[in-house]
Amino acid sequence: MNSAIPKKEVRCTQFFSDTLRGYAGIQEVDYDYESGNLRAVYDPRLINNERALEVVQHAGREASMRVAQCIAKRERGEQACAECAGELATQLAHQYEIAANIPTATFRKNTLEVRLNGSGIATNETVETEALSINPLEAEKKPAGIPIEQIEIAFTVINAVTGLTAFIGAGLGWHPSLIFGLYFVSYASGGWFGLIASFKALKEKIINVDLLMILAALGAAAIGQPAEGAMLLFLFSLSNTLQSYAMDRSRKAIEKLLDLRPKQATVRRGSRLVTLSIEQLTLGDVVLVRPGERFPIDGEVLSGVSDVDQATITGESMPVNKQQNDLVFAGTVNGTGSLEIRVTRLAKDTTLARIVKMVEEAQSTKANTQQMLDTFEQYYAIFVLAAAALLIFVPWLVLGNNFQPTFYRAMTWLVVASPCALVISTPASILSAIANGARNGVLFKGGVHLEKTATLKVLAFDKTGTLTSGKPTLSSLFSFSDTKEDDLLRLVAALESHSEHPLAKAIVQAAHSRDLNLSQSMEFRAIPGQGVEGVVESHHLLIGNERMFMERSIRIPVEIIKKASEMQDEGQTAMFAYDMRSQTFLGLLGVADTLREDAVEMIKMLKAIGIEHIVMLTGDNAKVAAKIAARAGVDEFHADLLPQDKVTVLKSLQKKYGPVAMVGDGVNDAPSLATADIGIAMGGAGTDVAIETADVVLMSDDLRKIPFSIGLARQARKVVWQNLTFSMSVIVLLVIGAFGAELALPLGVVGHEGSTVLVVLNGLRLLGYK
Repeated sequence: MNSAIPKKEVRCTQFFSDTLRGYAGIQEVDYDYESGNLRAVYDPRLINNERALEVVQHAGREASMRVAQCIAKRERGEQACAECAGELATQLAHQYEIAANIPTATFRKNTLEVRLNGSGIATNETVETEALSINPLEAEKKPAGIPIEQIEIAFTVINAVTGLTAFIGAGLGWHPSLIFGLYFVSYASGGWFGLIASFKALKEKIINVDLLMILAALGAAAIGQPAEGAMLLFLFSLSNTLQSYAMDRSRKAIEKLLDLRPKQATVRRGSRLVTLSIEQLTLGDVVLVRPGERFPIDGEVLSGVSDVDQATITGESMPVNKQQNDLVFAGTVNGTGSLEIRVTRLAKDTTLARIVKMVEEAQSTKANTQQMLDTFEQYYAIFVLAAAALLIFVPWLVLGNNFQPTFYRAMTWLVVASPCALVISTPASILSAIANGARNGVLFKGGVHLEKTATLKVLAFDKTGTLTSGKPTLSSLFSFSDTKEDDLLRLVAALESHSEHPLAKAIVQAAHSRDLNLSQSMEFRAIPGQGVEGVVESHHLLIGNERMFMERSIRIPVEIIKKASEMQDEGQTAMFAYDMRSQTFLGLLGVADTLREDAVEMIKMLKAIGIEHIVMLTGDNAKVAAKIAARAGVDEFHADLLPQDKVTVLKSLQKKYGPVAMVGDGVNDAPSLATADIGIAMGGAGTDVAIETADVVLMSDDLRKIPFSIGLARQARKVVWQNLTFSMSVIVLLVIGAFGAELALPLGVVGHEGSTVLVVLNGLRLLGYK
């Protein structure tokens, strides 16, 4: 062939675009080990840019491992490089199902050259990808060594053993230097992590609780009470270890979901089935999932029918039927059928992985209460230190009291007035609540949103796809011209096939059910809140609601208006079809959506937990909206709304009632979700947009998750206030005991650290909230 092929470039970011198909067309692959680059030459008439880059990705991974083996063999004096290169060439040929000649491969120095003689098509100009750096040998490795948690436990044990031994030895009259050495080890092991944390905080000009504890322990040793100082450090380090363990339980409660995902997948390679690690899967791979197995990756069902348990992702209690074109998620459990799925997301981008990442980010953000407590802690710690100094110097220097009891009382004050329990009371509860929500299919995107959810007074629902099933069906079709009904449906469906609106999908589905062939449409344009416009065959069509024609001063005939009104009385949404070229109305289509089965129950539950006002917002006409609102039991509805109108309604609700949540699908409701105090998106497991736009994401379409999320948020707020009240009460009682009842330092430590552990454990109760 003499035609020149235009030169194109592929960037690595394009690899993550659409699902890729086709393997032929790779002409040459050169891998440079030193730079980690792999260069591919391909024919764009047989393979597109994205697919070429996918081949580069796979080949680079395999080449890196092979080249590393070859280099190791060369360093040992072995001559196996040509053999390794040949094996790799053959492997790549089988992997990419190249049905032409087996490619050739050579290894020169640190460069492996692979030639895939695939297409046999002569070209005048080669097309090459941009250099892509692929070096799996430099993949991040987990740091070796003993986990920090185990070191903390070991130090606590050393602190306790040496401190107790020193105390017993002092009673038995052991040599003072031995006693000193034992106490020194006890203090060092018990205060090591607190001392490090104190220095780090002081570098940031922050005084923390660790510093107060270290000073109190050193003070006890200074006045001849080393045993009490050692006990203080033991209880403090034990408390911190228990806190770390408890808080880690909350953080890891969601991470354990990743353990449910299989490490390997059964992948179809032509007529063969091969087992690969999930990290090796690429977009478009076909994975076989047998009955009872967990899905290793997110994908789309290509063949087979089965019921899938999605509880780990969506929180749904009942299995969901899956068949061709349905989405499945990594970590969920296949039922009794065998399924073949096409990979739609890489292992690191699966819904499960993104849930874990998002929850980790949410747990790292601080709630408003916690931010206020962090600020309060700084001023309070300074106050405690200043008060301790005054309690030492004023009674000793001004009032003439003995130094030792005065100093001892000041050290007791440092311990009992420390705000440990106060500071930990909020994060312990917030982390647990966020983890619980995620395990039940409700994702709070931070402690701030969890706290706001607890204050909600009004909920506004989008109608289509939220209160209704979102799967409307074509219920009426009337032609008002010479066009036959099937031809009318064919024209309208051809234009609506470009729209993502549920009403448009209903029309397209109806056309397919009648086996109608849809023509190509041009100049498609979606008009939010009105309809669509475009050209099909010789018709310039406007398809939409009455507003569309009113704004264009197009008069709708009385008989058509009357028919549309009758359809609306029956709960149907009327859609007018108009040809601008002939200036005639071609017909009228009626589409009906049904109320979700759990909508009425959900609204009753919301009212039972104290939601003051429930509102429905829709772009549909008032008659249809009134019927749906009456069936659902909402307090108020607004119809014929454009996206900007919904924002206006939400602002008026905020002004009248207070905090408002907007519940939508996260796709068409982005302005409303952003305007509301809390944006709640439903069905987040299947949409990237929902996860990005909302403050709270419901992974399934189960409306009952809304009362659950509000109940969880309110319970979290209740537990936070319980912790705050308890920790403040303990501080007050201990301070009174220190000055009114000469409370001993060890008892003060027990009270202080005991209250800290208790508030953490109380927060952990939220993991079990139902």
